[in-house]
Amino acid sequence: MPQAVRDASVPPPASAPPRAPPPRAPPNDSTLDYDIDALAIPEQREAMLRKMGFALDLDGGTLEKLRAIIARSDWMSQGNPKISKHAMTRAECRERRRVAPRLAEPDPRCAAANMVSLEPPPRDHSRVCIDQYEFPNVACEYPVVWVRADEANELCHALGKRLCDAHEWEGACAGVVKDPRDDYEWDQRRRVEMEYFHNLKREIVWAYGREQNHALCATSSRKSPKCLAGGFTLCGTNDFPAGAFPECVSSLGVYDQHGNAAEHMNLPMKAEELGSVGGSGETEMKGSWFIFKQAPAHPDDCRFRAPGWHASKVADPNSHRNYHLGFRCCRDVPDRPGTQR
Repeated sequence: MPQAVRDASVPPPASAPPRAPPPRAPPNDSTLDYDIDALAIPEQREAMLRKMGFALDLDGGTLEKLRAIIARSDWMSQGNPKISKHAMTRAECRERRRVAPRLAEPDPRCAAANMVSLEPPPRDHSRVCIDQYEFPNVACEYPVVWVRADEANELCHALGKRLCDAHEWEGACAGVVKDPRDDYEWDQRRRVEMEYFHNLKREIVWAYGREQNHALCATSSRKSPKCLAGGFTLCGTNDFPAGAFPECVSSLGVYDQHGNAAEHMNLPMKAEELGSVGGSGETEMKGSWFIFKQAPAHPDDCRFRAPGWHASKVADPNSHRNYHLGFRCCRDVPDRPGTQR
């Protein structure tokens, strides 16, 4: 549903001549679209930031923080425009959403665009919220990929958010967030043991229900023909616009947790590494558009905790990045005066 926005255009680089601000427009209006495969990466980034400004009602200072973080990366983008072949256009995404019987609305308790609470009603205040869509968190926009976990966390912080803890992401998918004391095997010494015992007792459920159905989500695209061992020049980001599969949504209102971009999140190896208390643990990843329908590599249910592929500390400046790996953010919501918990 269109939301009220203000004129939050992205200022041009210092070397560029002054430009008049763009006209006010709805956040997902086609006038803000850009040909992602025709723009060089710097121009692609600027166009994406401009769209974020409209859609998420971001001020110039926040956009400048995002710009500075993104500019430090050589590859962070919505895919290498020279080789990516996106599986669906934005216009097709908007039409699919237009005719959908139901779309999940943002939760007003989050007091932020395109976020929903991790706590179902009737609680009148939310302690934690999660982005409905993969970053940049705009419906029918392509996810940002080639981003490392430390960069993803920094981008979240620039927005007043943080990288989600694994149990929060999983609970947002399954519809119920468990107490972290019950959802991590912190008494185990090694990550492989933590994963094993967690998965052994986990609930088997997908965002859309109890029966697996890859056709409901963005899982049908294919890798570039020469994409074997990865690489920016060989592997196109052939993904879908966020929210293009209206049925691939959890009961809490979170889209694309199966398929589309895989997602960085924080896996706390001990209680003090929970992002919700200001800590930082190891990297965890789930999802991906190219794999489950064509050649399932592992279970893709909500609470499956994946093997430690490419594992590192979230804060490691050499943490993993690739052509189908993005992220989404969570936000701790401060108490309002007089709030009862």
